[in-house]
Amino acid sequence: MLELVLATRNRGKAVEIASLLRDFHVQVNTLEAFPDIEEIPETGSTFAENALIKARTVARATGLISLADDSGLEVAALNGAPGVYSARFNGFGSTDEQNNAKLLRLMADVPWQDRQARFVCVIAVHAPQYGGRELVAKGSWSGRIAMTMIGTNGFGYDPLFLDEELGLTAAQMEPEQKNARSHRAAALRELEKSWPIFIKNITGHLDFSGPGMHLPEDGP
Repeated sequence: MLELVLATRNRGKAVEIASLLRDFHVQVNTLEAFPDIEEIPETGSTFAENALIKARTVARATGLISLADDSGLEVAALNGAPGVYSARFNGFGSTDEQNNAKLLRLMADVPWQDRQARFVCVIAVHAPQYGGRELVAKGSWSGRIAMTMIGTNGFGYDPLFLDEELGLTAAQMEPEQKNARSHRAAALRELEKSWPIFIKNITGHLDFSGPGMHLPEDGP
């Protein structure tokens, strides 16, 4: 059974990704198991560049296959901002609450018809012990920015991101609802299309037998 490390210390993101990896039949660890790995600078100018930076860094540090995602919110009225700066929209070390508050301030005078937005996620996998083979996939989720924060589930911009089809923000959704629609789920669905061949290329076989996903109780 292949062992895989999620290149994140974001507990909410780790739980969400791990739950979406159940059908991949891999043992999943998080950076909690590797405390010596320092914070990875996200110096890329695109989601793909940042995802690859993180996947390569963690894979080389651990010697294990690493999966990293870089994701963020693109708001049409803000010319695609916050984009790759979503996690630090209000500055380095900013909290979700601070980032959401800044977004609401900037969108205060934007009418409903102009509040289109989308979540974007790029997932990168790097396999250091198999010649450095890599796999990249992208997904997105379209919606609008709500007038106020609604809901308590999820993390990040979930309380402000409204799925118009359901009439719910991402923070109002149950995990199963969000996992069926989210940008991260869309990226993993794309990844899944190429996963069997990727595994065959790095291991020489297509054996997915095993108990499936395992996420440590005390993740990052």
